[in-house]
Amino acid sequence: MRYRVFVTFLFTCIAIFSSHAQQAEANPQPDARYKVDILIVVGHPDDDSEVTAYVAKLIEEQHKVVAVVYGTRGNSGGNAVGPEQSKALSDIREMEARHSLASYGITNAWFMHGPDTPGGDVLHSLETWGHGQALEEMVRLFRITRPEVILTWMPNYVVGENHDDHQAAGVIATEAFDLAANPLAFPEQVEAPRNRFSINNYGEGLRPWQPKKIYYFTDANHFEFLKGKGPQYPTSDISPSRKIPYSRLAAEAWGYYKTQNDFTDAQLKEFTEMPVSFIFGKSLVGGTTTGDVFEGITASPIAYVRPRGYEPPQPNVDLELGGPWAFYRAFWKAHNIDQIGILYSPEAQVGPGETLWVPLIIRNDTDTAKQVALRSRLPQDWKQLPDASVYAVAAHDSYSIQLKISPAVSAEKGSWQNLNWDAESDGKKIGTVSLRVKVESNGLPQ
Repeated sequence: MRYRVFVTFLFTCIAIFSSHAQQAEANPQPDARYKVDILIVVGHPDDDSEVTAYVAKLIEEQHKVVAVVYGTRGNSGGNAVGPEQSKALSDIREMEARHSLASYGITNAWFMHGPDTPGGDVLHSLETWGHGQALEEMVRLFRITRPEVILTWMPNYVVGENHDDHQAAGVIATEAFDLAANPLAFPEQVEAPRNRFSINNYGEGLRPWQPKKIYYFTDANHFEFLKGKGPQYPTSDISPSRKIPYSRLAAEAWGYYKTQNDFTDAQLKEFTEMPVSFIFGKSLVGGTTTGDVFEGITASPIAYVRPRGYEPPQPNVDLELGGPWAFYRAFWKAHNIDQIGILYSPEAQVGPGETLWVPLIIRNDTDTAKQVALRSRLPQDWKQLPDASVYAVAAHDSYSIQLKISPAVSAEKGSWQNLNWDAESDGKKIGTVSLRVKVESNGLPQ
């Protein structure tokens, strides 16, 4: 009798355990191997060098987990050590990145499929990357890695390197920040798989995820407007394990990027020893603009936070800079990062003997057609094609004007010049556009 009772009890326990195991198996949790504290989103292998000293300290001293997403594999970069180019170069640059990251503790790197697109217009990179496809992939990686903090390039058109792939990385990272927790964004990603053990896969099995904070860094060559706009970290602190400054550790990590190794020793020293500076993007968990990156962050997930989204213009006639400038004005507002737009007034650069492209847009959001007169005010001896004229703009339509500006032969190299355009309609001034221009070559197609 006792034996039968024991056997019955044993089988009951097994049945209960089996039932609980099946229930647990029916709702498996996300793969913990890829959960990160920080996800760095950049354009190319080597862009991560901008934050290496800061991140290396976090990994060593705070045991933070960090991963990197590269928008491209760098197939259009130069090669300082060999003849390999194009797809062969991208294979090499990917391996350089993995070795460099591993040297200071990052083991997970994700490479998207955008082509390296040298230029300065973010809309060009978004076009060549396939904006929708790239965003889908970025949202997927956010949901796989479930980051607390995003570090990425500042989405803005600036005087400096101003690489459009850098800008595209910041744009898509910002968009993914606002979409990854929205189950209607790429819903196939959050569809539970019907049978995850089968080869007949259906549904990706991810969970929506809301990152908590996003910070930006920039490749602008003038930083006077950035003081107090985000936290700053010294690179002179000593690594407890290596007994060298984190700046030196960053220099060693940079050394793996031999195809891109165009720094002199003095330039590398200056680059790695300057503080790592961030621009505050937004926080969904409170904190201050210059507070620590992890200020306010806890281990608990947070709910989806809806961004402001696109807001249509008011019904009037207006003149504005087009191209990337027009895109960014709407983008910053839609994603609640308005402060990025006031760091720099609109600016560009052009070298002596080069041509500056300036797109203008006349918008008519009224119910009647308008005649708009455009007048330019340029520095002495600067030339413009086409000349300012009168444009007919239909109701609820816009007129795009593509200007080509030639600087004066006598323009002082390195100087800043102001370019202005005024528009009038129905005898009234409807707007003025101003552009600060530095007389300096960039080396990339505008």
